[in-house]
Amino acid sequence: MDEDSELLKRGRRDPKAFRALIERHGPYLYGIAHTLSGNAADAEDLVQETLLGAIRSEFRGESSVRTWLVRILTNRAAMLRRTRRRRPEAELKAEQAPPSAKDAARAVDAKVDLAGMLDQLSIEHRQVIILRELDGLSYEEMAAALGLPRGTVESRLHRAREELRRRFKGY
Repeated sequence: MDEDSELLKRGRRDPKAFRALIERHGPYLYGIAHTLSGNAADAEDLVQETLLGAIRSEFRGESSVRTWLVRILTNRAAMLRRTRRRRPEAELKAEQAPPSAKDAARAVDAKVDLAGMLDQLSIEHRQVIILRELDGLSYEEMAAALGLPRGTVESRLHRAREELRRRFKGY
């Protein structure tokens, strides 16, 4: 049993073990959650829900603990999106802060541009781009995290890259 699996097992009864697991994977999960949700508050909620889900669920060891946590996170993010679709558009716009890239440094501008580009992709394409290009997961890790066959992940990634090239060829 690897160290993460042991921490997860012990974390159900030992707060120190669970804290170690959070410290190890929390920042990584937050980065993915923030990219998927688009804001810090939702990202924090998603990470908390992911960790609660991990404690309540049974880890079967079919993948790494990190991949399993990413899968829980992507499922929670999908539930959040479904909930948001039911809410009125005006309420959603009130929650979103307008980007203020006017006086920001180039790095901030690029980050805003990237976020805007990702927002224009379908959720399936956005997920594979984020997991592969921003988080560096392998195809196998992506397939496990998304619950899809590797071939589906590869074809989605190919289509996502093509869509980005087509939409932003002048960028």
